[in-house]
Amino acid sequence: MGLFNRKIFNAPNKAFGIDISDLSIKVVELSEGGNRRSLSGFGLYPIPRGSVVNGDIINKDDVILSIRKAIEISGPKRIKSRRVVFALPETKAFLRIINIPKMEEDEISNAIKWEIEANIPLPIDQVYYDWRVLDKPLGTAGDNKLSILVVAVSRQAADQFIEVMEAAGLTVMGLEVESLAQARSLIEEGTGNDETTVIIDLGDRAAGFIAVLGRTPCFTSNIPTSIQLITDAISKGLGVSPEEAMRIKDNVGIGSFLKQDPVFEAVRPVLDGLVLGIKNSVDFYLTGLKYSNKIDRVLFCGGGASIKGLIPYLSSRLELEVVPGDPWVNFHQGKILPAVEKSESVRYSTAIGLALRGLSPYEDVY
Repeated sequence: MGLFNRKIFNAPNKAFGIDISDLSIKVVELSEGGNRRSLSGFGLYPIPRGSVVNGDIINKDDVILSIRKAIEISGPKRIKSRRVVFALPETKAFLRIINIPKMEEDEISNAIKWEIEANIPLPIDQVYYDWRVLDKPLGTAGDNKLSILVVAVSRQAADQFIEVMEAAGLTVMGLEVESLAQARSLIEEGTGNDETTVIIDLGDRAAGFIAVLGRTPCFTSNIPTSIQLITDAISKGLGVSPEEAMRIKDNVGIGSFLKQDPVFEAVRPVLDGLVLGIKNSVDFYLTGLKYSNKIDRVLFCGGGASIKGLIPYLSSRLELEVVPGDPWVNFHQGKILPAVEKSESVRYSTAIGLALRGLSPYEDVY
Protein backbone atom coordinates (compact mmCIF):
# COMPACT_ATOMS: atom_id res chain seq x y z
CA MET A 1 0.00 0.00 0.00
CA GLY A 2 2.81 2.35 -0.77
CA LEU A 3 4.63 4.71 1.52
CA PHE A 4 1.88 4.89 4.15
CA ASN A 5 3.04 1.50 5.38
CA ARG A 6 6.68 2.43 5.99
CA LYS A 7 6.98 1.49 9.64
CA ILE A 8 8.69 3.66 12.18
CA PHE A 9 8.72 1.56 15.34
CA ASN A 10 11.82 -0.43 14.35
CA ALA A 11 13.83 2.74 13.73
CA PRO A 12 16.72 3.30 16.16
CA ASN A 13 16.05 7.05 16.02
CA LYS A 14 12.71 8.81 15.97
CA ALA A 15 11.55 10.71 12.90
CA PHE A 16 10.75 14.41 12.77
CA GLY A 17 7.93 16.09 10.89
CA ILE A 18 8.33 18.37 7.88
CA ASP A 19 5.58 20.51 6.37
CA ILE A 20 6.36 21.98 2.93
CA SER A 21 3.99 24.69 1.70
CA ASP A 22 4.23 27.13 -1.19
CA LEU A 23 6.02 29.76 0.89
CA SER A 24 7.82 28.04 3.76
CA ILE A 25 9.20 24.88 5.30
CA LYS A 26 8.37 24.01 8.90
CA VAL A 27 10.16 21.28 10.83
CA VAL A 28 9.32 19.86 14.27
CA GLU A 29 11.00 17.18 16.36
CA LEU A 30 9.47 15.84 19.56
CA SER A 31 10.85 13.77 22.40
CA GLU A 32 9.13 11.54 24.89
CA GLY A 33 10.09 10.51 28.40
CA GLY A 34 7.86 8.74 30.86
CA ASN A 35 4.35 9.95 30.18
CA ARG A 36 5.40 13.35 28.85
CA ARG A 37 5.96 14.54 25.31
CA SER A 38 7.96 17.69 24.71
CA LEU A 39 9.24 19.86 21.90
CA SER A 40 12.91 19.24 21.10
CA GLY A 41 13.39 21.43 18.07
CA PHE A 42 11.45 23.42 15.53
CA GLY A 43 12.24 25.75 12.68
CA LEU A 44 10.70 27.72 9.85
CA TYR A 45 12.52 28.84 6.73
CA PRO A 46 11.01 30.66 3.74
CA ILE A 47 10.94 29.18 0.25
CA PRO A 48 11.68 31.63 -2.58
CA ARG A 49 8.45 32.64 -4.30
CA GLY A 50 7.69 30.51 -7.32
CA SER A 51 9.76 27.53 -6.15
CA VAL A 52 6.60 25.69 -5.02
CA VAL A 53 3.30 26.55 -6.67
CA ASN A 54 0.02 24.94 -5.59
CA GLY A 55 1.94 22.02 -4.12
CA ASP A 56 4.07 21.44 -7.24
CA ILE A 57 7.83 21.73 -6.82
CA ILE A 58 9.11 24.01 -9.58
CA ASN A 59 12.67 24.68 -8.39
CA LYS A 60 14.11 21.62 -6.64
CA ASP A 61 17.40 23.29 -5.71
CA ASP A 62 15.61 26.10 -3.85
CA VAL A 63 13.49 23.61 -1.90
CA ILE A 64 16.48 21.41 -1.03
CA LEU A 65 18.37 24.44 0.28
CA SER A 66 15.36 25.61 2.30
CA ILE A 67 14.97 22.15 3.87
CA ARG A 68 18.60 22.19 4.96
CA LYS A 69 18.29 25.74 6.30
CA ALA A 70 15.13 24.94 8.29
CA ILE A 71 16.94 22.05 9.98
CA GLU A 72 20.09 24.12 10.50
CA ILE A 73 18.29 26.92 12.35
CA SER A 74 16.04 24.61 14.39
CA GLY A 75 16.04 24.97 18.15
CA PRO A 76 16.12 24.98 21.10
CA LYS A 77 17.83 21.70 20.21
CA ARG A 78 18.97 21.39 16.63
CA ILE A 79 17.26 18.54 14.79
CA LYS A 80 19.85 15.82 14.20
CA SER A 81 17.64 12.97 13.04
CA ARG A 82 17.64 12.31 9.31
CA ARG A 83 14.44 10.30 9.45
CA VAL A 84 11.39 12.24 8.38
CA VAL A 85 7.62 11.99 8.05
CA PHE A 86 6.03 14.39 5.60
CA ALA A 87 2.59 15.35 4.35
CA LEU A 88 1.30 16.08 0.89
CA PRO A 89 -1.13 19.00 0.53
CA GLU A 90 -4.82 18.11 0.30
CA THR A 91 -4.82 19.30 -3.34
CA LYS A 92 -2.60 16.30 -4.16
CA ALA A 93 -4.60 13.81 -2.13
CA PHE A 94 -7.97 12.11 -2.02
CA LEU A 95 -9.64 11.16 1.26
CA ARG A 96 -12.88 9.19 1.15
CA ILE A 97 -15.08 7.06 3.36
CA ILE A 98 -16.32 4.10 1.36
CA ASN A 99 -18.94 1.57 2.42
CA ILE A 100 -18.65 -2.04 1.32
CA PRO A 101 -20.43 -5.26 2.34
CA LYS A 102 -18.91 -7.09 5.30
CA MET A 103 -16.27 -9.55 4.11
CA GLU A 104 -13.12 -11.32 5.18
CA GLU A 105 -10.04 -9.16 5.63
CA ASP A 106 -8.19 -10.74 2.73
CA GLU A 107 -11.08 -9.80 0.42
CA ILE A 108 -11.17 -6.16 1.49
CA SER A 109 -8.02 -5.17 -0.41
CA ASN A 110 -9.43 -6.23 -3.77
CA ALA A 111 -12.76 -4.55 -3.04
CA ILE A 112 -10.98 -1.32 -2.17
CA LYS A 113 -9.08 -1.35 -5.47
CA TRP A 114 -12.41 -1.37 -7.28
CA GLU A 115 -13.72 1.46 -5.11
CA ILE A 116 -10.59 3.55 -5.68
CA GLU A 117 -10.94 3.19 -9.43
CA ALA A 118 -14.58 4.30 -9.15
CA ASN A 119 -14.08 7.21 -6.74
CA ILE A 120 -10.65 8.69 -7.43
CA PRO A 121 -9.88 10.55 -10.69
CA LEU A 122 -6.48 8.91 -11.23
CA PRO A 123 -5.60 5.40 -12.43
CA ILE A 124 -4.74 3.13 -9.53
CA ASP A 125 -1.19 2.65 -10.83
CA GLN A 126 -0.65 6.42 -10.49
CA VAL A 127 -1.41 6.63 -6.75
CA TYR A 128 -0.10 5.42 -3.43
CA TYR A 129 -2.99 4.44 -1.19
CA ASP A 130 -3.79 3.13 2.25
CA TRP A 131 -6.97 2.28 4.13
CA ARG A 132 -8.35 1.56 7.57
CA VAL A 133 -11.59 -0.14 8.63
CA LEU A 134 -13.51 2.16 10.98
CA ASP A 135 -15.05 0.99 14.24
CA LYS A 136 -18.63 1.33 13.02
CA PRO A 137 -20.56 2.05 9.80
CA LEU A 138 -21.05 5.75 9.06
CA GLY A 139 -23.90 7.70 7.54
CA THR A 140 -26.55 5.64 5.79
CA ALA A 141 -24.47 2.45 5.81
CA GLY A 142 -26.30 -0.37 7.59
CA ASP A 143 -24.93 -2.85 10.09
CA ASN A 144 -24.15 -5.24 7.24
CA LYS A 145 -21.61 -2.77 5.84
CA LEU A 146 -18.03 -1.79 6.61
CA SER A 147 -17.03 1.87 6.52
CA ILE A 148 -13.43 2.27 5.41
CA LEU A 149 -11.24 5.37 5.39
CA VAL A 150 -9.30 5.41 2.12
CA VAL A 151 -6.47 7.85 1.47
CA ALA A 152 -4.72 8.08 -1.89
CA VAL A 153 -2.05 10.48 -3.08
CA SER A 154 -0.64 11.24 -6.49
CA ARG A 155 2.37 9.01 -7.03
CA GLN A 156 4.02 11.69 -9.17
CA ALA A 157 3.59 14.37 -6.49
CA ALA A 158 4.77 12.07 -3.70
CA ASP A 159 7.85 10.95 -5.63
CA GLN A 160 8.72 14.58 -6.34
CA PHE A 161 8.68 15.44 -2.63
CA ILE A 162 10.62 12.29 -1.74
CA GLU A 163 13.27 13.13 -4.32
CA VAL A 164 14.02 16.56 -2.85
CA MET A 165 14.07 15.25 0.72
CA GLU A 166 16.47 12.47 -0.18
CA ALA A 167 18.62 15.01 -2.03
CA ALA A 168 18.65 17.03 1.22
CA GLY A 169 20.08 13.98 3.01
CA LEU A 170 16.86 12.73 4.62
CA THR A 171 15.30 9.27 4.78
CA VAL A 172 11.53 9.23 4.33
CA MET A 173 9.89 6.98 6.92
CA GLY A 174 6.27 7.92 6.40
CA LEU A 175 3.89 9.83 4.18
CA GLU A 176 0.39 11.06 4.89
CA VAL A 177 -1.93 13.95 4.08
CA GLU A 178 -2.32 17.22 5.95
CA SER A 179 -5.78 16.41 7.32
CA LEU A 180 -4.52 13.32 9.17
CA ALA A 181 -1.63 15.24 10.72
CA GLN A 182 -3.81 18.18 11.75
CA ALA A 183 -6.43 15.95 13.35
CA ARG A 184 -3.71 14.20 15.33
CA SER A 185 -2.27 17.45 16.67
CA LEU A 186 -5.42 19.52 17.23
CA ILE A 187 -8.01 17.06 18.54
CA GLU A 188 -7.71 15.84 22.09
CA GLU A 189 -7.10 12.17 22.73
CA GLY A 190 -10.23 10.63 24.19
CA THR A 191 -12.61 12.72 22.08
CA GLY A 192 -15.83 10.74 21.62
CA ASN A 193 -16.21 8.82 18.37
CA ASP A 194 -19.59 10.50 17.79
CA GLU A 195 -18.25 14.06 18.17
CA THR A 196 -17.62 16.15 15.05
CA THR A 197 -14.82 18.69 15.00
CA VAL A 198 -14.44 21.02 12.03
CA ILE A 199 -10.92 22.27 11.32
CA ILE A 200 -10.53 25.38 9.16
CA ASP A 201 -6.98 25.85 7.88
CA LEU A 202 -6.39 29.28 6.36
CA GLY A 203 -2.93 29.44 4.83
CA ASP A 204 -0.94 31.85 2.70
CA ARG A 205 -2.11 30.39 -0.60
CA ALA A 206 -5.05 28.10 0.21
CA ALA A 207 -7.79 27.26 2.70
CA GLY A 208 -9.06 23.86 3.70
CA PHE A 209 -12.08 22.39 5.50
CA ILE A 210 -11.74 19.14 7.45
CA ALA A 211 -14.60 17.35 9.20
CA VAL A 212 -13.30 14.95 11.83
CA LEU A 213 -15.46 12.34 13.53
CA GLY A 214 -13.79 11.44 16.80
CA ARG A 215 -10.17 11.76 15.65
CA THR A 216 -10.72 10.39 12.14
CA PRO A 217 -10.95 12.84 9.22
CA CYS A 218 -13.88 11.73 7.09
CA PHE A 219 -14.49 14.66 4.74
CA THR A 220 -12.23 17.37 3.33
CA SER A 221 -12.76 20.19 0.87
CA ASN A 222 -10.79 23.10 -0.52
CA ILE A 223 -12.11 26.64 -0.07
CA PRO A 224 -10.99 29.12 -2.76
CA THR A 225 -9.52 31.78 -0.50
CA SER A 226 -6.24 32.52 1.27
CA ILE A 227 -4.32 35.01 3.40
CA GLN A 228 -2.81 36.35 0.17
CA LEU A 229 -6.29 37.20 -1.15
CA ILE A 230 -7.01 39.13 2.05
CA THR A 231 -3.78 41.09 1.63
CA ASP A 232 -4.54 41.74 -2.06
CA ALA A 233 -8.04 42.97 -1.17
CA ILE A 234 -6.62 45.46 1.34
CA SER A 235 -4.11 46.70 -1.22
CA LYS A 236 -6.74 47.17 -3.92
CA GLY A 237 -9.51 48.49 -1.66
CA LEU A 238 -7.37 51.05 0.15
CA GLY A 239 -5.10 51.89 -2.78
CA VAL A 240 -1.90 51.01 -0.93
CA SER A 241 1.20 49.01 -1.85
CA PRO A 242 1.31 45.25 -1.20
CA GLU A 243 3.88 45.90 1.55
CA GLU A 244 1.62 48.43 3.28
CA ALA A 245 -1.36 46.09 2.85
CA MET A 246 0.57 43.34 4.61
CA ARG A 247 1.45 45.72 7.45
CA ILE A 248 -2.24 46.67 7.81
CA LYS A 249 -3.28 43.02 7.78
CA ASP A 250 -0.69 42.15 10.45
CA ASN A 251 -1.50 45.13 12.70
CA VAL A 252 -5.21 45.82 12.11
CA GLY A 253 -6.47 42.47 10.87
CA ILE A 254 -9.84 42.54 9.11
CA GLY A 255 -10.90 45.80 10.79
CA SER A 256 -14.19 46.15 12.64
CA PHE A 257 -17.26 44.35 11.30
CA LEU A 258 -19.44 46.06 13.92
CA LYS A 259 -19.16 49.55 12.44
CA GLN A 260 -18.22 51.26 9.20
CA ASP A 261 -14.58 50.44 8.60
CA PRO A 262 -12.64 50.84 5.32
CA VAL A 263 -10.41 47.83 6.01
CA PHE A 264 -13.37 45.55 6.65
CA GLU A 265 -15.21 46.84 3.57
CA ALA A 266 -12.11 46.05 1.49
CA VAL A 267 -11.86 42.45 2.70
CA ARG A 268 -15.60 41.73 2.98
CA PRO A 269 -15.88 39.94 -0.43
CA VAL A 270 -13.01 37.60 0.47
CA LEU A 271 -14.53 36.87 3.88
CA ASP A 272 -17.94 36.27 2.29
CA GLY A 273 -16.32 33.62 0.10
CA LEU A 274 -14.68 31.98 3.11
CA VAL A 275 -17.96 31.89 5.05
CA LEU A 276 -19.89 30.52 2.06
CA GLY A 277 -17.30 27.79 1.52
CA ILE A 278 -17.48 26.74 5.17
CA LYS A 279 -21.29 26.76 5.23
CA ASN A 280 -21.53 24.71 2.03
CA SER A 281 -19.07 22.14 3.39
CA VAL A 282 -20.89 21.91 6.73
CA ASP A 283 -24.21 21.47 4.93
CA PHE A 284 -22.84 18.68 2.72
CA TYR A 285 -21.32 16.91 5.72
CA LEU A 286 -24.51 17.05 7.79
CA THR A 287 -27.22 16.58 5.16
CA GLY A 288 -25.39 14.91 2.29
CA LEU A 289 -23.02 12.48 3.96
CA LYS A 290 -25.06 12.28 7.19
CA TYR A 291 -22.08 11.17 9.25
CA SER A 292 -23.37 13.31 12.13
CA ASN A 293 -26.30 15.59 12.93
CA LYS A 294 -24.32 18.41 14.55
CA ILE A 295 -21.00 20.20 14.70
CA ASP A 296 -19.51 20.03 18.21
CA ARG A 297 -16.64 22.48 17.74
CA VAL A 298 -14.80 24.53 15.12
CA LEU A 299 -11.02 24.91 15.34
CA PHE A 300 -9.16 27.52 13.32
CA CYS A 301 -5.52 26.98 12.36
CA GLY A 302 -2.91 28.10 9.88
CA GLY A 303 -1.53 31.60 9.62
CA GLY A 304 -5.06 32.97 9.33
CA ALA A 305 -5.74 32.13 12.97
CA SER A 306 -3.56 35.07 14.02
CA ILE A 307 -5.39 37.68 11.89
CA LYS A 308 -7.06 40.07 14.32
CA GLY A 309 -10.85 40.00 14.34
CA LEU A 310 -11.21 37.02 12.01
CA ILE A 311 -12.19 34.40 14.60
CA PRO A 312 -14.93 36.56 16.22
CA TYR A 313 -16.23 37.42 12.74
CA LEU A 314 -16.47 33.75 11.75
CA SER A 315 -18.18 32.87 15.04
CA SER A 316 -20.78 35.55 14.34
CA ARG A 317 -21.41 34.59 10.72
CA LEU A 318 -21.40 30.83 11.24
CA GLU A 319 -23.38 30.99 14.50
CA LEU A 320 -20.89 28.51 15.92
CA GLU A 321 -18.14 29.04 18.45
CA VAL A 322 -14.84 29.21 16.57
CA VAL A 323 -11.65 28.92 18.63
CA PRO A 324 -7.95 28.82 17.75
CA GLY A 325 -6.61 25.31 17.42
CA ASP A 326 -4.15 24.18 20.09
CA PRO A 327 -1.53 21.77 18.71
CA TRP A 328 -0.23 21.18 22.26
CA VAL A 329 -3.57 19.80 23.50
CA ASN A 330 -2.15 16.27 23.79
CA PHE A 331 1.13 17.19 25.49
CA HIS A 332 -0.02 17.76 29.09
CA GLN A 333 3.06 19.80 29.96
CA GLY A 334 1.70 21.38 33.11
CA LYS A 335 3.39 24.72 33.69
CA ILE A 336 6.15 23.99 31.16
CA LEU A 337 5.50 26.08 28.06
CA PRO A 338 6.72 25.04 24.61
CA ALA A 339 9.48 27.17 23.12
CA VAL A 340 7.25 28.38 20.29
CA GLU A 341 4.70 31.04 21.23
CA LYS A 342 1.11 29.84 21.36
CA SER A 343 -0.02 32.50 18.88
CA GLU A 344 2.49 31.10 16.38
CA SER A 345 2.05 27.42 17.19
CA VAL A 346 -1.09 27.04 15.05
CA ARG A 347 1.16 27.55 12.02
CA TYR A 348 2.96 24.37 13.04
CA SER A 349 -0.16 22.20 13.43
CA THR A 350 0.66 19.95 10.48
CA ALA A 351 4.35 19.60 11.36
CA ILE A 352 3.50 18.79 14.99
CA GLY A 353 1.02 16.14 13.88
CA LEU A 354 3.68 14.61 11.64
CA ALA A 355 6.21 14.68 14.48
CA LEU A 356 3.69 12.84 16.68
CA ARG A 357 3.53 10.21 13.96
CA GLY A 358 7.32 10.08 14.16
CA LEU A 359 7.26 9.01 17.80
CA SER A 360 7.48 5.23 17.60
CA PRO A 361 4.27 4.33 19.48
CA TYR A 362 2.16 6.35 17.07
CA GLU A 363 2.98 4.97 13.64
CA ASP A 364 -0.57 3.66 13.18
CA VAL A 365 -2.44 6.63 14.65
CA TYR A 366 -5.05 8.26 12.47
